[in-house]
Amino acid sequence: MINRLARVCEVLKRELGVIIPREIDVRSALVTVASVDITPDLKQAHVYVSAMGNSPARRKIMQGLDDSRVRIQAELNKRMKMKQTPHLHFHLDESIERGTRVIKLMDDLGLVEEKNETDE
Repeated sequence: MINRLARVCEVLKRELGVIIPREIDVRSALVTVASVDITPDLKQAHVYVSAMGNSPARRKIMQGLDDSRVRIQAELNKRMKMKQTPHLHFHLDESIERGTRVIKLMDDLGLVEEKNETDE
């Protein structure tokens, strides 16, 4: 059963990655579907979307996703053969921004590592 849920999540992720750019205006930010979590009864799906851009652009993308949810679900229903299309809940995935911050901090600390390398 767990493998089935994982396969459904991957198919949802792939299909939503194609549907979302067509349904909403994403010119102001780079939008990707980071992951999808679905409940065991396949009725609810939490879609984690990563939007690269400034804060107002990300808010606009999330608002567009919420406003277009019904159309996105209808298109998903056409593309996937499921008894019932899951109700989509969109969430902003900020892991890329957190990762970028961590890399920047590591680069800042890299000055200490460069100093140690010159001592050798």
